Amino acid sequence: MARIYINETRKVSHINPEIYGQFSEHLGRCIYEGLYVGEDSDIPNVNGMRSDVVEALKEIRVPVLRWPGGCFADEYHWKDGIGPKEQRKKMINTHWGGVVEDNSFGTHEYFELCRQLGCKTYINGNVGSGTVQEMSEWVEYMTFNGLSPMASLRAANGHEKPWKVDIFGVGNESWGCGGNMRPTYYGDLYRRYQTYVRNYDADAPIQKVACGPNVNDYEWTEKVLDTCFNPSPCHLHGFMDYLSLHYYTTPGPWEHKGSATEFTVEEWYNTLHKALYMEELVEKHGAIMDRYDPEKKIGLAVDEWGTWFDVEPGTNPGFLYQQNTMRDALVAAVTLNIFNKHSDRVKLACIAQMVNVLQSMILTDKERMLLTPTYHIFHMYRSHQDAELIESRIEGVETEGGAMYEVPTLQESVSVDQDGVLTLTVANLSLENSYPVEVSLEKLKPTSVEASILTDEKDAFNSFDEPDRVAERAFDGVAVTEQGLKFTIPACAVVSLRIR
Repeated sequence: MARIYINETRKVSHINPEIYGQFSEHLGRCIYEGLYVGEDSDIPNVNGMRSDVVEALKEIRVPVLRWPGGCFADEYHWKDGIGPKEQRKKMINTHWGGVVEDNSFGTHEYFELCRQLGCKTYINGNVGSGTVQEMSEWVEYMTFNGLSPMASLRAANGHEKPWKVDIFGVGNESWGCGGNMRPTYYGDLYRRYQTYVRNYDADAPIQKVACGPNVNDYEWTEKVLDTCFNPSPCHLHGFMDYLSLHYYTTPGPWEHKGSATEFTVEEWYNTLHKALYMEELVEKHGAIMDRYDPEKKIGLAVDEWGTWFDVEPGTNPGFLYQQNTMRDALVAAVTLNIFNKHSDRVKLACIAQMVNVLQSMILTDKERMLLTPTYHIFHMYRSHQDAELIESRIEGVETEGGAMYEVPTLQESVSVDQDGVLTLTVANLSLENSYPVEVSLEKLKPTSVEASILTDEKDAFNSFDEPDRVAERAFDGVAVTEQGLKFTIPACAVVSLRIR
């Protein structure tokens, strides 16, 4: 029997809602067809945004949305996406699929989408092919409330009042598609560009994200911090509020990542083994950050993460469209548990991507829409947002997967919200074995439990013919005891418990 010990009297750190953030890029059918169909579409929409998709995303309490990329951000010139749609410039999306980008979804549309979702805004600026002036004018266009050329242009385009930019990324993947830069060079560029990301509203400062490492490039983290982190009375965070980290989980080599739906038992454990590597990355990059920032004022922003498999057969390779199975659900569950457990340093994260791309929440096919297994994980975990991580540990956990891909069978995280309700999320990574679990609480005597479960075969997924095969369902197998709780978690499953 596995035992989960919860010390609800000890709060460890705050779980920022932004850990559960989303990412939308001008890539494949993420924005066009997925989020945005245009005002004249037969698909029900509000100001061009798909009503069914927006309502579903509101259910998982999307806290922040990153846009316009990704690699696309460093070839995006924002003035192409404002003004009358028929006059906007058309371009070829050279990064993703070689298709025409007509810029009908631009700055105004993005803020309208965030308004409908009720989420914070995270804009990624162009350092790779853009200028300081271009970035500075975009910030002025979006946020300046007064008389200026860009504020006047915004008003002429139909939005007199400024918007609120919560977070601004200065470049994306500058070590790769964003310019193939070296860390010290990028660090100097960051210092320069971020200077002109002005805070025009002192009561609503923009939080700035510096481009951090690709996976385990610890030298990048060290040198960027060494270049940029010099706190002073004017720059308490050393010019930045976040340092980004990108890591994708792939079972195979980059050139052949493997199928999203057809995989072996070995590939199952390999994928989850690699997903668990996220914890080592967070800890090691975090240790470097601790030397510069022991008070943890800078957040680690894992603003691209998720599974990356070969595209679905017959689809455009540049669209990165993949199906979503129980394997993806388990990757999401263990990753979110890791972020919760390290919420003292991880302050922001964005799964890639929101709709129709990589490990998405939603898939669409013209007027049809379905929710993926990963969507259901985000729904089950939504109560962790803005809660307090509390101390917990598991004993009696076995391992599976063999020596090469060894993973713990069970993994958890626990939080308490402002109403005193505990949320316990538990993932069972085993493909064959269910496990009885006993939960012990320090002082709390549970009076009621609301529980749900996501479970199915390892390669089960939702299709447009069978959209509800894999779905969150009520879990009635939890017993309240004098010591706490008892339940048995099935193989290949995730359980969420709300304990009162």
